[in-house]
Amino acid sequence: MINRERMTGAVLDLLRLDSHSKAERPVADYLTRCLADLGCRPQEDAAGAAVGSNSGNIVARLEASAPGAAPLLLSAHMDVVPPGLGVQPVRETERIRSDGTTILGGDDKSGLAVILEVLRSLEDQGVAHGPVEIAFTICEEIGLLGAKGLDYGRFQARDAIVLDSPRATELVTRAPSADRYIFTVHGLEAHAGMCPENGISAVRVAAEAIAAMPLGRVDVGTTANVVIAGGPTATNVIPNLCVVRGEARALDEARLDAVMREIRGAFAGAAQGAKIELGGQTRRAWVEEQCSREYHSFQIADDAPIVRLIQRAARTQNTEVKTVTIGGGSDANVFNQHGIASVNLGTGMRDIHTVNEWIDLADFYRCAEIVLECVKERAAA
Repeated sequence: MINRERMTGAVLDLLRLDSHSKAERPVADYLTRCLADLGCRPQEDAAGAAVGSNSGNIVARLEASAPGAAPLLLSAHMDVVPPGLGVQPVRETERIRSDGTTILGGDDKSGLAVILEVLRSLEDQGVAHGPVEIAFTICEEIGLLGAKGLDYGRFQARDAIVLDSPRATELVTRAPSADRYIFTVHGLEAHAGMCPENGISAVRVAAEAIAAMPLGRVDVGTTANVVIAGGPTATNVIPNLCVVRGEARALDEARLDAVMREIRGAFAGAAQGAKIELGGQTRRAWVEEQCSREYHSFQIADDAPIVRLIQRAARTQNTEVKTVTIGGGSDANVFNQHGIASVNLGTGMRDIHTVNEWIDLADFYRCAEIVLECVKERAAA
């Protein structure tokens, strides 16, 4: 039902195009040409200017050939993580892999190629279909910024399939909320060898806070992580500054709020205990914080129409698709927040965000066949 060699050629073309976050222009131009050739009238929005990218989101619509069918939104993101410049994909019989010097970029260029092939197959076969809306987003890898900048008034679809997870036999229907934070710990500098007792080490305060924080797998639906992001580097000076960055995620937003209270409390407690008497004055450590909710969780019921549609379509391809929960976010989180019931279907990407990344071609083709069948079945419903 799909043209596998054409689809493979498209993904190879895309993989070779540089598209780090905020530098998606080569991929945006390629996709714009492809969509225009298909009569989809692509448009570029202003999201790029708002976040400092050289491209905006690309949105388009394939008009219905079957009257009365409900529209369906298909989406994938254009950006990749570093090191993603000068990618040289290696084609093998059953997979496409990185050459080991860069990531591959299957996250999410495999999703882009799936959508292009679905649109091309609809044109080739002349089958009846409803409206297909397309959103190719920017800056997904650095906070879902493109999806956050979309004008949702452009879309009529109330259901969406995001193509941005590993396995075509798994459908992500539950994903967490996420908070990101920056704590800047202020201490007091002093000579580390001559008078260390006159200083307050910001690094030590940060270390005590980190030791008291909930970290790693906090519980079955909650995680937290932290990194030391900056501060002075001279070893002969008691450090007066330490910048700590991190994130926390939870399927339940109330649980995420509770974990963030614990994290804030750990820093407040560590700072409160760090004080010295100097020149008749009490000097204390203190902490600045910046915390923000990057995106909100979603949970789509197993009997939701979009889930049933995908599972029926998969069965026509002799495939069973099970619903799963993941600990990562995607543009589906943002779409759901805007009232579009969105799930995330796998495209065959494997070992993403590493130089060992590869695409399982059988899974890649399977994904396109399922999505194509979804579009067809929606028109027949």
